Amino acid sequence: MATEEHNVAKAEEFKVLANQAFKDRKFSHAIDLYTQAIELNSQSAVYYANRAFAHLRLEEYGSAILDATKAIEVDPKYSKGYYRRGAAHLGLGKFKEALKDFQQVKKMCPNDPDATKKLKECEKAVMKLKFEEAIAVPGSVKRPIAETIDFRSIGKGRNSSVPTEGAIAAVTVAVMAVVVMLLRTSKTTLVAAVVVVGLLLVFWTFWWNGYNSDVEPQYSGAKIEGDVITLDFVKKMMDDFKKQQCLHKRYAFQIVLQTKEMLQALPSLVDITVPNGKHFTVCGDVHGQFYDLMNIFELNGLPSEENPYLFNGDFVDRGSFSLEVILTLFAFKCMSPSAIYLARGNHESKSMNKIYGFEGEVRSKLNETFVELFAEVFCCLPLAHVINEKVFVVHGGLFSVDGVKLSEIRSINRFCEPPEEGLMCELLWSDPQPLPGRGPSKRGVGLSFGGDVTKRFLKENNLDLVVRSHEVKDEGYEIEHDGKLITVFSAPNYCDQMGNKGAFIRFEAPDLKPNIITFASVPHPDVKPMAYANNFLRMFS
Repeated sequence: MATEEHNVAKAEEFKVLANQAFKDRKFSHAIDLYTQAIELNSQSAVYYANRAFAHLRLEEYGSAILDATKAIEVDPKYSKGYYRRGAAHLGLGKFKEALKDFQQVKKMCPNDPDATKKLKECEKAVMKLKFEEAIAVPGSVKRPIAETIDFRSIGKGRNSSVPTEGAIAAVTVAVMAVVVMLLRTSKTTLVAAVVVVGLLLVFWTFWWNGYNSDVEPQYSGAKIEGDVITLDFVKKMMDDFKKQQCLHKRYAFQIVLQTKEMLQALPSLVDITVPNGKHFTVCGDVHGQFYDLMNIFELNGLPSEENPYLFNGDFVDRGSFSLEVILTLFAFKCMSPSAIYLARGNHESKSMNKIYGFEGEVRSKLNETFVELFAEVFCCLPLAHVINEKVFVVHGGLFSVDGVKLSEIRSINRFCEPPEEGLMCELLWSDPQPLPGRGPSKRGVGLSFGGDVTKRFLKENNLDLVVRSHEVKDEGYEIEHDGKLITVFSAPNYCDQMGNKGAFIRFEAPDLKPNIITFASVPHPDVKPMAYANNFLRMFS
C-alpha cells in the first residue's frame, strides 16, 4: 500500500513537471514526463488526456486518438477524453468521427458553452461535407479546370473577357453591314465605304490595343511580358508580396498553368544530376511562411541553374502567406525548370487544404477557380527525387513492406488525391522511429519505420542516404538511423509558437556530403498563422 501511494504521489510530481513543459511549448518533453507519470499510475484518465493534448500540438493525431481512447476506457465519464479524441479526428479531416465525440461531450456537459459552440461548428462542417459529396461530379466525367482557362483574355478590354481579335471581327462585320444597308448604291461608293471602314478599323485597333493592355491600367504590380517568365518579373513579384500586394489574376493563372504543363510531363520519381564541383540545396517544409522563405534566399541565394534547389513538399497550409510561397516557387520553376525541383507533401491535397488554410486563403486572395486549379496542379507534383543515384529525397518516409524498388516508385500513378494506404500514401506520411522494425503511425496515417528498414531500402537500391521532411525539429533537422536518414524542416518558429530553428542541406558533388545550415525565424506582418483555416480547427489552435 505504501509503495502504491508513493507511486501515485510521484506520478503527480511528473504530471506537474509535464504541465510546465507543455506551457513552455516543449511538447516532446511533456510527452516523456506524462509517460513517466502513466508508468507509475496507469489508472489516471487525466494523464492520458494531457498526453493526447501534447500529441495534438505535434500533429501526432494517431497517438492522440490512442491516448484519448485510453482515457475514456479508464474513466468513461471523463469528458476531456472525448474532447481530445474529437480534436484529433478533426485534425485528420474525419469530421463524422469528430462529431460523435463532440455530441458525447455535449451530452455530458449540457451547460458548457464551449462544448456547445464546438458541436455547432462540427455539425456545420459535416453538413458542408455531405453537401459537397452530393453535388460532386465524378472525376471520370469532369473536365479539368485547367482546360477551361484562357489566361490571355483575363483583364482585357472594358471589363470584358472577349479577346481583341473577336471584338475587332464583330465590329467590322457590324459596320460593314450598316454601310451596305445605308448606301446600297454604286460599286464605287461601296468600295469607298470599305476603304473608310478599313481606315477606321485600323485606327480603332490601335486605340483598342493601347487601352486594352494585358491588365487594367490601374494595376501597378509585376507584369509578365508575353509567355516568358523572367528573373526581373520574379524579383518584382517577390518585392510586391513583401509589401502584401497581390499579383494580378492573369499572371497568377499563367504561372500556375505553365507549371502544371511542366510537372505533368515528369515521372513520379525524378532523377537529378549534380555535376562535379557543383552544389545542390534541399529544403524541407515551408508551410506558408513566405518571409522565412525570403530569408532562405537571402542566406543561400536565389534559385538558378548554378544554384539549384529542391523544395521537399508542404509548401502551403498553416502559415497565412501560402499563396505567396507557392506562386514564388512556381514562378522560379517556370523561369528555369532546372533551377528548382518541387516534391509533393501530404499537405498538397484537397483534404488538408480544406482544413489547414490554403483553400480559404486562395478563395480570399484570388477566387474559387484557383482553388480547383491548385488541386489539379498538386496532383502533378512528383513524389520523390534521387540525387546522383545516391541520395533519396521524399517528403514522408519509407514503406510497410521490404523490397520496394525505385522503378516501382517511378511508375506510381500519382495523378490523384493521396490514398489512405499504399506506396504513395507512405511516401507522403510515414515517419522514422528509433526502434527497429515497423510500428503504427503516430499521425494515424502511414507508418513508423526503424533504422533496419532504412538500411535495407538503401542497400536494395544502391543508395547512401534518405533525406525527408514532414516533422518539426528543434534544431531544424535531425540525423537518425546511424546517419542514414536526415529530417530537414525549413519553417522556423513553426506556426509562431514552436520556437524551433529552420534548416536546409547543401550537397556538393561528387561526394554529396550533407552540409546542414540552420537559421532563425524573421519577422512577418501581423497576420496570424491559420488565419484562413477552417473555423472549427482554429478553436483548437
